[in-house]
Amino acid sequence: MHEVAELIACEDCDAVYRKLTLTNGEIARCTRCGAELDRNADRRREHLLPLTMASFIMFVLANTFPIVEMELQGLRSETTLIGAVLSLSTEGTSLVALLVLATTILFPLMQMMILFYLLTPAPHSKGRAGFSLLVRLMQTLRPWGMVEVFMLGVLVALIKLSNMATIIPGIALWAFCVLTVLLTVVVSFNPRYLWQFEESEAIEQGVH
Repeated sequence: MHEVAELIACEDCDAVYRKLTLTNGEIARCTRCGAELDRNADRRREHLLPLTMASFIMFVLANTFPIVEMELQGLRSETTLIGAVLSLSTEGTSLVALLVLATTILFPLMQMMILFYLLTPAPHSKGRAGFSLLVRLMQTLRPWGMVEVFMLGVLVALIKLSNMATIIPGIALWAFCVLTVLLTVVVSFNPRYLWQFEESEAIEQGVH
């Protein structure tokens, strides 16, 4: 019997190639458009999992401590992101409060938790429960995580308020800055490699 060759299609130009076995660090690129076709990402998990954990730590700090402290005419006020959401909801802008809550807290948190679950070693050879569903959910949530948009809005607001009040950056503001960078790296990870991790784990556990 002839062995059936595994094929892979370019996501940019749809060119089809025979899938090659890549060694650590090798990258296969499309000869037509130069886009990345595949890569051996065995070591990327070692880097991505700590980054995901660091993102979660920054997320906790960003939502626990005050974002900024403002002083105006001897009066000081400070608030956290949760406090800002609650203020918006009590001022009659519940829809805006819900949007901020979802895009800056719930959706990014769900993405990090899903990715952490998918990157941790599977407890048995059958793999992780609901793997394909979670990958699709993470992809669906990706466009709705808007921490970087929130950061841009905060910075613009602080620049405008700096002419009227004394602005003291809080721990949460710096945590949000770091979180924005980490999430950019973590969330932009190609989900194709999650399937590669899952398949390689199943093969290893099947051998053992």
